Amino acid sequence: MEKIKYRLVFNRRKQLNKDGKALIQVEASLNKHKLYLSTHFFLEENQWDSKRQQVINHPMAEEFNARLYSFIIELEQIEMSFWRKGIPITLALLKKSNKSSMSADISFTKFAYYTTMNSTKKETTKTNLMSTIHRLEEFKSYITFNDVNYSFVRDFEHFLQKQNCRMNTIGKHLRHLRTFVNDAINAGYMELDDYPFRKYNIKYEKTTHLSLTESELKQLSNHIFSNLRMSHVRDAFLFCCYTGLRFSDFSNMKNSCLVYDSEHVWLNIKMIKTGINIKLPIDLLYGGKALVILQKYGTIERLNDIGSNSRVNIYLKKMSTECHFNKELHWHCSRHTFSILLIEHGVPITTIQRLLGHASVRTTQVYSEVTPTTIIKDLTRIQNM
Repeated sequence: MEKIKYRLVFNRRKQLNKDGKALIQVEASLNKHKLYLSTHFFLEENQWDSKRQQVINHPMAEEFNARLYSFIIELEQIEMSFWRKGIPITLALLKKSNKSSMSADISFTKFAYYTTMNSTKKETTKTNLMSTIHRLEEFKSYITFNDVNYSFVRDFEHFLQKQNCRMNTIGKHLRHLRTFVNDAINAGYMELDDYPFRKYNIKYEKTTHLSLTESELKQLSNHIFSNLRMSHVRDAFLFCCYTGLRFSDFSNMKNSCLVYDSEHVWLNIKMIKTGINIKLPIDLLYGGKALVILQKYGTIERLNDIGSNSRVNIYLKKMSTECHFNKELHWHCSRHTFSILLIEHGVPITTIQRLLGHASVRTTQVYSEVTPTTIIKDLTRIQNM
């Protein structure tokens, strides 16, 4: 019997979908005939190496490649099962068997995986969902849809506790699990009556948002670092303290984001996480300190050329130590600092919502907790009443 040959093919139809991505397929060849099977993976053109037939330039490249090759292994196993039965394999048999195995024998985790990868969710969201799928696979190697009941959710929570996960991390994984369950119900793999979260309370622990005070900001700004790279990262971090930008939005900014009119200098940005457009008057925010930093570097591209988020966080920890802050700084502290200091200066929460690019004011309200500084300022105002 002649064996089927397999290879991965990207964008066979030479067309991209509305997200600018194309499908990866498995090409199965037998006796000069070919069959193309969908892997349900969609990538941008620069994320595929056609020579090596693998994913590149993608935050989940290693995971994607492992899943793609496991897809081929599953096809080879189907082919082998026919060999053992003495049945001559054909491409039609392979297609039919692959389709039936996907619909009948798919596990809960495999369903969650393909649903996630084939969705229109952002890459960061997919990465977060994948982290929960990995945890589920660690918890139990093969999970059927019937396995996922109230007891399963409770046992999965206990498993995460034994892994020393914090309460909010556990809550995140349980919310992701709930998303997979909802998808399974909508797809008809589970019954609505079997919904395991009906009486399950996902616990949440209120967190404090690490930020810098005005005096700490001033100290950081005035500190002289012997390392020029650290000084550059410091300036970039301060720029985000004065604008509230996430690292992803800051690092993707171009000089074309700057808009000048007769009165103000604006940063016009479409936020990566939410897709919301924001306009920041950087000559007004915090007395124009962000604009001064930008003028020091000349262009946005020079200012935001600081490397990856994980790399700059290493520098921030060193800065915190060198400045004797009793805080372990990370990049998102800049966004917290921006929000909390504006609240302390009496800026309305709805204005801060617009500046942060939050779709709902409820998201912004996590910063609205009254701080000791706010208490002192408010009480000082009424001393002469």
